[in-house]
Amino acid sequence: MRLGDILRMALGSLGVNKLRSGLTMFGITIGVFSIVGVMTVISALRSSIETGITIFGANIFQFAKYPIGGGPGDGSGRRKFDMRRNLTLQQALQYQRLMDSKADVICLKVFDQVGAQAVYNGRKTTPGLNFVGTNEHFLAANQFTIAQGRNFTADDVELGRPVIIIGQTIQKRLFPSENPLGKQIKMKDRPYLVVGVFATKGNSFGGNGDEIGVIPITRFFSDFGAEGRTVNVATQAHDQLTYNDTLEKGITAMRIARGLKPEDDEDFEVYSNDSIKGAFAKVADVVAAGSVVISGIALLAAGIGIMNIMLVSVTERTKEIGIRKSIGARRQSILAQFLIEAVAISLAGGVFGIVMGIGAGDAIAAMLEASAIIPWDWVGVDLLVCGGIGVGFGFYPAWKAARLDPIEALRFE
Repeated sequence: MRLGDILRMALGSLGVNKLRSGLTMFGITIGVFSIVGVMTVISALRSSIETGITIFGANIFQFAKYPIGGGPGDGSGRRKFDMRRNLTLQQALQYQRLMDSKADVICLKVFDQVGAQAVYNGRKTTPGLNFVGTNEHFLAANQFTIAQGRNFTADDVELGRPVIIIGQTIQKRLFPSENPLGKQIKMKDRPYLVVGVFATKGNSFGGNGDEIGVIPITRFFSDFGAEGRTVNVATQAHDQLTYNDTLEKGITAMRIARGLKPEDDEDFEVYSNDSIKGAFAKVADVVAAGSVVISGIALLAAGIGIMNIMLVSVTERTKEIGIRKSIGARRQSILAQFLIEAVAISLAGGVFGIVMGIGAGDAIAAMLEASAIIPWDWVGVDLLVCGGIGVGFGFYPAWKAARLDPIEALRFE
């Protein structure tokens, strides 16, 4: 028989028992859906971090009170970092003086943890804007650019002037038809003169870079006090070649600024773009490994289901096999037909699982404000695995069908 005839007969046999074939296929779908869905979310978030991370610019490391993500979620682990001293503005300024000749960019930042609302002439933004106190190096350290107006000057910071640079979201909401420069807005009931507008930043790893307002860090502490506030300090090395040397000098300078003795442990965290990516990669790898194990168990169960159904099919079609053999069908043709049926069920379930997994994964990624993505490597792996399951678990029933004695098969009732 020609391959085309064998394929047509195999698919026709599956069509006779649509419900049974569909239920068998559904087992494969569940296993593939779970792994592709998880991998789609992980790939989308990983891509968002690697291509759109805006926490730091190039060759930058940061000192902070808390590690990435704020520390462990359990009470005891988090308490360790809560007990640390805050990194004060005075310590940050001393660090800046110590590192003045060793780095071009030293950015000081303090964040309002509650979020703010911008108000102008009766118009208001939604609450929860990112409100930051910083210095003139914020642009270089965080990959922002100015679309209108100017950046802070050293005098703005030193004198604590009440000036602000706003993001696109604030501009569009408060100034839909007028120039915001020179206008006075209120943030947390304090007035600030708009001197600049950031260029569009967009979403990056769950955050919106356009929903931001920044003021001089000295003004921030003057208006809102230092109680419960800790400063983050970002430092940019001259280039990649001097990065490690600058980092070592930065750690020494921070220890001096914090008043630590040589025998004291460091009571601050140091991290960079690479450490953030590495921290996420560790979590992602654990989640991915767990998903692979769970999905593997589901696929194994689905493969056993395929073998069971194919054995039932061989039993039900014994007389049909006997008739075909009596009129000249070869063992290879019978073997190929039943293998094609098993592989078709497995691959069809895999395709449905892939489509559903990508759809669900990208929907979750969109909720987390990460870009949609198709994990082509995992799509290919899943199709190969599904094909392998079809062949592996379908081979024995197909071999059993091919080995049937035609005379005994014709007698089967």
